[in-house]
Amino acid sequence: MIFTTLIDAATLLGLAGKAGVVVIDCRFDLMDPEAGRRAYLAGHIPSAHYADLNKDLSAPISAATGRHPLPLPQDFADLLDLWGIGRKTQVIAYDDSAGAYAARLWWMLRWLGHPEAAVLDGGLKAWIGAGGALQAGEEEGLPVSPAAGEFSLRVDPAAVIDTPGVEAWLRDPANLIVDARAAERYLGVVEPIDAVAGHVAGAVNQPFSANLGPDGRFLPAAELRRLWEKRLGGRNPTQVAAMCGSGVTACHNLLSLEIAGLPGARLYAGSWSEWIRDPNRPIARGA
Repeated sequence: MIFTTLIDAATLLGLAGKAGVVVIDCRFDLMDPEAGRRAYLAGHIPSAHYADLNKDLSAPISAATGRHPLPLPQDFADLLDLWGIGRKTQVIAYDDSAGAYAARLWWMLRWLGHPEAAVLDGGLKAWIGAGGALQAGEEEGLPVSPAAGEFSLRVDPAAVIDTPGVEAWLRDPANLIVDARAAERYLGVVEPIDAVAGHVAGAVNQPFSANLGPDGRFLPAAELRRLWEKRLGGRNPTQVAAMCGSGVTACHNLLSLEIAGLPGARLYAGSWSEWIRDPNRPIARGA
């Protein structure tokens, strides 16, 4: 069976460590960038590799970019080769933040044409709750098996929208930009990370936390579909661009849309932290 959105911990217990399956630990803390690696070294799902949001899932920041620019596709594909991810590999991503960082890896794999990627629903807590063991220390790189082949790069350019594209996008009221940040950041009441508070003028708010139940797992597909159909207001998902602070938790909303059977939205990878690089771009505060 191929998993393309979510996988539960009980199922992963039977797959982890098997040939053709690669598990990636995506734990991260924006306020303490080394915390994820420390947590990984202290204990992770056996055979999992560690993906650092800043170093592995992002390119270096420039004067024009947001906080987590996308890496060049070939650079990321080279890293996937090192992790033993070939064209038939089932990839499972997890974190301890309700999928907030794991969804970034999930989306990046989809962007590069690799649909065999899923997020562990409930994350590391669910794994431990299902009786999964933890392993400390580093994991050695695993070679790609002959059956898997090298990673096959098939970039989907329609999956991403850049800042000029967003500026044009906003001129058409049929389009929708959905901001995944918490309401207080969207409203500009607080801003703990970026230099300017508020949101892209014309964007609407759909916090990624709305995708989750009280247990930290994703809501059922039918419930997610109801939530998103209300937000879309009759729009096709291809008329939606997802954003957040830096293009990370926006991927959680994109995963949620996929679970809901509403694929086709794109990622504004630069997001708020790139938008505010130019003070002439319109911003708003409040509802």
